[in-house]
Amino acid sequence: MALLDFPEVLDLWRRTPGIGLSEADSAPAVMNFFGRNPDLSLVVVLPDGALVGAVLCGHDGRRGNLYHLAIAESHRGRGLAKQLVTTCLERLERLGIQKCNVFLFDDNADGRQFWLHVGWSERHDLCVFQKPTS
Repeated sequence: MALLDFPEVLDLWRRTPGIGLSEADSAPAVMNFFGRNPDLSLVVVLPDGALVGAVLCGHDGRRGNLYHLAIAESHRGRGLAKQLVTTCLERLERLGIQKCNVFLFDDNADGRQFWLHVGWSERHDLCVFQKPTS
């Protein structure tokens, strides 16, 4: 994924149920994310140039994180999401990152089903807290 892809990626995310966007998903914020996590975020682009998939991938030095995995509805069920996740995990592993996290909205049933289907475990012993920095 490159900053040039951002308008199409943002459009895909906006059309994908279960993805919540905020100021943290602005072009400058994503550019900063790319700078801290080069060559980890991915897109799926068809031979005709249509962008049909995307995922943000990064790490903090110990744990990887995947954000906003999305596949255009017209291209679901073809293994594209699983391929994106597999590639992200391979790249994280090469960097010495041994675990990866995904955060979902609690009501995202399709997302939960996908992650369980591709072998991820849901943790019930953690609670997420968040606070704005300002």
